[in-house]
Amino acid sequence: MTESLSKSLAFGGVLNAAEISKVAGAFVLRQLKAGDHFIQQYQRGSEMAFIDEGVARVYISADDLREATMHFLRANQFAMDIPSFYEDLPATVSIQAVTNLKMLVIDRATWYDLCDQVPKLFMLAKMIGEVTFLNKIKDADYLRFGTAKEKYAEFVSRYPDLALSVPLQYIASYLQITPQSLSRLRKRG
Repeated sequence: MTESLSKSLAFGGVLNAAEISKVAGAFVLRQLKAGDHFIQQYQRGSEMAFIDEGVARVYISADDLREATMHFLRANQFAMDIPSFYEDLPATVSIQAVTNLKMLVIDRATWYDLCDQVPKLFMLAKMIGEVTFLNKIKDADYLRFGTAKEKYAEFVSRYPDLALSVPLQYIASYLQITPQSLSRLRKRG
C-alpha cells in the first residue's frame, strides 16, 4: 500500500530511496467509511493523510444546513487543513469520505521529527503544495464562467471517475448549481 505513497514522495527527485522509505514507513493505515470525517471544520487537525483509495470532499459549512463543496480529493493526493496542521489552529474546512477511503496518516509531531531527520522533506512538501495550489486555480477558472451545462461538461471531461462515483448533491455544490439542475443535465446527456 505504501507503493503509491512512495511514488508521490519521489516527486521531483528531491528525496533519495532511503529517505523515501523512512518517510513512507512513518505513515499508518486508516480506513474511513463513506460519510466519515477525517477533519471537521472548527476542530484542530493534527494529522495529514495520503489517500490510497477512494474519494473525499473538502467543504465548508456556514451552519448545519448550508455546505459548499470546494473540491474533491482522489487517490494519490494528500489531505489536510494546512493552517490547522502547521499552526495548530481550528480547521477552516471539513474533509469527509465520499466513498470508502484507505488513507495513510501521519501526525504533526512525527512529521516534524521527520523534517528534522530528512531536511529535504520540507522542500518536497513545498513543491507538492505549489503544484496542488496551481491545479486548484485552474479548476476555479472553469467554475467562474459558463452555464451549468458547460460547467458540468467540463467537470465530466476533467474528472470522469468522479462523475460516476460522487453523489449528485456534492457535484452540484462543487459546480455551484442546484441538484435539480444537475439532475436535468444528466438526463439530457
